[in-house]
Amino acid sequence: MPLATKQKAGRNIPLGQGRNLDLSGTLVMGVLNVTPDSFSDGGRFEDPGTAVNRALEMEQQGADIIDIGGESSRPGAIPVSAEQEWTRIGPVIEGIRSTSKVTLSVDTCKAGVAEAALDAGADIINDISALREDPKMVELVASRQVPVVLMHMLGTPATMQRDPKYDDCVSEINEFFSERVEACRRYGIDASRIILDPGVGFGKRVSDNLEILARLSEFKRFGLPLLVGTSRKSFIGMVHPTDASASERLGGSIASMITAVANGADIVRVHDVAETVEALKIVRAIKEGV
Repeated sequence: MPLATKQKAGRNIPLGQGRNLDLSGTLVMGVLNVTPDSFSDGGRFEDPGTAVNRALEMEQQGADIIDIGGESSRPGAIPVSAEQEWTRIGPVIEGIRSTSKVTLSVDTCKAGVAEAALDAGADIINDISALREDPKMVELVASRQVPVVLMHMLGTPATMQRDPKYDDCVSEINEFFSERVEACRRYGIDASRIILDPGVGFGKRVSDNLEILARLSEFKRFGLPLLVGTSRKSFIGMVHPTDASASERLGGSIASMITAVANGADIVRVHDVAETVEALKIVRAIKEGV
């Protein structure tokens, strides 16, 4: 269950079949990368059984959403075919659905993969291209009326970190969101199903990532839920250089997550679910005096 706060009461994201994601508090989205080459946990959950067990573990730890991805989006990542992507994630979605009703998000830019995932029981489409890569994706979201995450990214994962530049990062992301939200409106996608993600680490310099977190509240102008993913990302290692691996960036992940929540994030996308849930409970207790 989300961690309730008085300020967000009454908001929700419709999932279909009478179900809703309650935004009365911060939602925790657990990352499940079913890939050999993701930046932090690539290869750990390639086996479908292992991946399903990890999803169920994250649910037990307090994850509200499990985000399943079959194609790495790390800087320099090479795209895979829709067939390969579905081969990776299909058995995992089906395995989770055979034992759990937890909300599932599919992290894909391909309409064919997204449609198969929805048919298998996924609830949300998380498209890092913001419905731009595959022309059929916006039509799918509109026809199925499912929640969609629109993320900002410069270029593609293969090119996004090749000298990204902004005059005003936050303002330019806001302009991007304006255009994408309007495009969704034209296709008949209801605003209640749109989630915005400023794309920390996707075509951003360290200074841009820090500015996004500091000025996150400026994205609230749309009145839409904000998803923020800072977990284990490279900017943490650049701010605090060590020899530690990405999976050991827990301190920076928690600190940046709490900052994001304080500045307006409704959903946080994380690898370390148990630690995130614990941190959010402490934040709530301090705020509410519980």
